[in-house]
Amino acid sequence: MVQADYDRIVPAWLAWALASVALAIGEVLTPGLFYLGPIAVAAAAATIAAAAGAGWVIELLVFVGGSVASLGILRPIARRHLRMPLAMRTGSAALVGASAVVVERVDGKGGRVKIGGEVWSARTLDATKVIEPGANVEVAEIQGATALVYE
Repeated sequence: MVQADYDRIVPAWLAWALASVALAIGEVLTPGLFYLGPIAVAAAAATIAAAAGAGWVIELLVFVGGSVASLGILRPIARRHLRMPLAMRTGSAALVGASAVVVERVDGKGGRVKIGGEVWSARTLDATKVIEPGANVEVAEIQGATALVYE
């Protein structure tokens, strides 16, 4: 009787579908956490169960089981990919932590360093420091086309 009254207001599959979309939007708006995405997948599974005509108990079991399974399986995989090792980084992200040689005096306003065979514009991480040519430095950060370096 409760299910019949509920279905007159909004079909169960539509409620689950809306919940799935809302959770997916929440995941997009909260990057890095990856909690809502797996639960959105579980709500999508409950949507399919509801559309197939399963009762509310089955829908709830599919949702809970799907949530536990997706959080236990998908979240660790996603977290592993977010913490990519230095060897797998590409582009300017691969330069962070790299060694460089000062080619032209580097201070808080500018200078030049050679990183892996390429000459980059550079600034010191600490604006009060001055690093002379020939010194070995490490890249702390890349901002645009400028390497922020320190000794």
